[in-house]
Amino acid sequence: MLYYFFLDETGDHGLSFIDENFPVFLLCGCLIHGDILRTLEMRLDSLKLKFFGSEAVILHSRDIRKCEGAFQVLFDLDKKKVFYDELNLTLGSSEHTIIGAGINKKDYIIRYGKGAKDPYALSLSFILERLVFCLDGLDRNSNVKIKVEKRGKKEDRQLLAHYNSVIDTGTYYISSDRFAKRIKEFKFHAKRENIAGLQVADLCAYPLARFIINPTESYIPFSIIKDKIYSNKDGEFGGWGLKIFP
Repeated sequence: MLYYFFLDETGDHGLSFIDENFPVFLLCGCLIHGDILRTLEMRLDSLKLKFFGSEAVILHSRDIRKCEGAFQVLFDLDKKKVFYDELNLTLGSSEHTIIGAGINKKDYIIRYGKGAKDPYALSLSFILERLVFCLDGLDRNSNVKIKVEKRGKKEDRQLLAHYNSVIDTGTYYISSDRFAKRIKEFKFHAKRENIAGLQVADLCAYPLARFIINPTESYIPFSIIKDKIYSNKDGEFGGWGLKIFP
């Protein structure tokens, strides 16, 4: 069975600055079966046409929250409520599995100092391991194509080098052969390509980060996606579909 895994981020991955209001970097992946991906694409296109008059609009969490660009129409509070209701319904009914890894940058720097690795690369390692575990549980013949949103030429080269290193050498938990068996593609895509899965990953990333920052906060977007986080047999997602480090 072929799956697609879409990766996006929220927060600043740099360690030279910490935003006290958002001290977390989080990488979020959404795993979607190839057969149901088209259904999700059609539902998102329909949502975009209804509220913005064009399928070309890119759903971006920050722009939606700030009502910027095409989302200025959401300054109309009645329209905003209906939009959020329908967006939450679309995300809530979508058959995807979430795997995220968040780095608490302040604690990370205190513990590792100058030896601290790039949070993006570290998060990717955590996620790749859990992706394989998840696929193992779904189907022993399943494999995946990974789609990553571009950030910049330098950053993408560094990330690809880290990915290749992980795949070539394996990790403590996953051998290189096991990675190679499951992962068939790792490809970068520009935001302008309007890829539905990447937009879903973006929309899921921010609520996960909010949960890490304040796990007792009541936040509707997190409650919508909570049950989609990869979990153990007891329904626990901490350390499974949501790795928080350190």
